[in-house]
Amino acid sequence: MLMKRKLATSMQQTEHSGIKLESLRVSYHSNVVLKPLDLTIDPGEILVLIGPSGSGKTTVLRAIAGFAQPDSGRILLGDTDITHLPPYQRGLGMVVQNYALFPHMKVEDNVAFGLRAQKQPKALINERVVEALKVVGMTDYATRYPHQLSGGQQQRVAIARAIATRPRVLLLDEPLSALDAQIRHNMVEEIARLHRELPELTILYVTHDQTEALALGDKIGIMKDGYLVAHGEKNTLYHRPPNRFAAEFLGRANILTATALHFSSTPARVNVSCAGTFLEAQTQGMKTGPHKWICIRPQHITLTPRPETTNQLHGTLRSIRWQGDLSHLICDVAGETVSVAVTHLASSPQAGDKLTLWFSPTDTILIEE
Repeated sequence: MLMKRKLATSMQQTEHSGIKLESLRVSYHSNVVLKPLDLTIDPGEILVLIGPSGSGKTTVLRAIAGFAQPDSGRILLGDTDITHLPPYQRGLGMVVQNYALFPHMKVEDNVAFGLRAQKQPKALINERVVEALKVVGMTDYATRYPHQLSGGQQQRVAIARAIATRPRVLLLDEPLSALDAQIRHNMVEEIARLHRELPELTILYVTHDQTEALALGDKIGIMKDGYLVAHGEKNTLYHRPPNRFAAEFLGRANILTATALHFSSTPARVNVSCAGTFLEAQTQGMKTGPHKWICIRPQHITLTPRPETTNQLHGTLRSIRWQGDLSHLICDVAGETVSVAVTHLASSPQAGDKLTLWFSPTDTILIEE
């Protein structure tokens, strides 16, 4: 613990900065893969970028790291413009999905590699290697070779190598995608613990896994077709998605067509017509009119009324799937599919049963395309 505090203190004594992207545009062979992007990552923040393959999220990371040259725009690290600096001059640490460890080097030599490239004194290198391995819990494996380690252990070594150089920013590109589910879960907890012990470290984490994003991120950015289509605090994005793509990509969501009729007497709410009935929804500042949707998370729907669940839809049960603690009900509501996730069923409904689905206006979110 003393070693971890020492590393945290020494990292805090170095300059720590956030990242700012200004109108950053990147193309490969005339194919624009990153449209002009403005994004700020605050010092000490974990920002998780998610999106489908080809959305541009890894390009953002590679541009910051210096491996993808922008066509235009700027990359600022604190107040320093690093847009055209070579990667080794940017003061960044990077961890990729395939570990990128040198197979002929022992763990301690892999961790020392960046420090030796910086021509640091031998005593300092030895000290930082010991500290970094301590932080990631790999002290006992210092003299082993990568092939003698599990995938999760190799990834810990890769993280130790990145933090040993005292980077101002840590970049992680799909770092857990090659691991199985349980090890991936454990590594998410380890990265979260690492950040608690090194709170001044700014982290940009790229993944396609929404579970990792929600577990790790202070903020989340959602990419699509080279654009940043949503960005904000993770709880806000999940409970108040700004558009349909964000709602569907970040967690399961029921998206139903709706028309916003008029504003409610309750502030920030609007009355909508949906699935042949009238509901009350959160407006998020949107105008009334047709061509809207409402978003309702499956776990926010109940089969029994409560004082706050004043919204209701009538549907027919298509199927039910038991999945451990949850039962997933698939219902037909006026020709649209609605998923319901319940933890306890008072009875066992059968396919074809008529059901009333209850939910709160505060969990009914009006969204646009």
